[in-house]
Amino acid sequence: MGYCLEMSTGDMRTVVRLLTAVERTEQQERTLARVRTECERTDARFQEQGIDLDVSISRALDELIDGTPSTDLCPAYSYAFYQAVAAHFSDPTDLGAWRRPAWFYAMDDELARHGVPSDLLPGTFLFSGPPLRLPHPGDAVPAIGTLPAQRASALADVYGSVLGRLDPEFRDAARRFARVMRFEAEEWESARKLGRNPDTLLFWFH
Repeated sequence: MGYCLEMSTGDMRTVVRLLTAVERTEQQERTLARVRTECERTDARFQEQGIDLDVSISRALDELIDGTPSTDLCPAYSYAFYQAVAAHFSDPTDLGAWRRPAWFYAMDDELARHGVPSDLLPGTFLFSGPPLRLPHPGDAVPAIGTLPAQRASALADVYGSVLGRLDPEFRDAARRFARVMRFEAEEWESARKLGRNPDTLLFWFH
């Protein structure tokens, strides 16, 4: 069994505003309607697959908006938050399927041994959690992580600089991250010149 890792980019402030607004604008209401529809679709898909989350994703969305989660342990809130992100962020980039999310902590050790800063280690940015406090999903996945877009260039540089010294087990993954982050760094610079600020890279392990 493998777990999918995806990445998307956008302005996280718009997501937080949607979920915390006291009075939503008409645009926010339209966006929220799309988010709710996607939550309902995911609920239906999980029901067909016989997956019971205890709290439905649609209900979790409403509870996040109200600021009143009814439990401290349930993955539905992570799924609901991700749908709110998906409504604002870019289409996801597929970063591959991975057998064990915990493998990235071994990659952390290898990268740290060669001087990679702690905030650029995959175990940090892949599993750092969302900017809003959510109930724990109860398992390793689904997992949400973020990295400031302005750090993408630094990650690409430092991974590229140590690539040849890494254990072969971790080299392909490091090369993949370096390539993707180089592209994202260039995209971020281009967006800033156009007056936009896609400030966050979001990672979704599911």
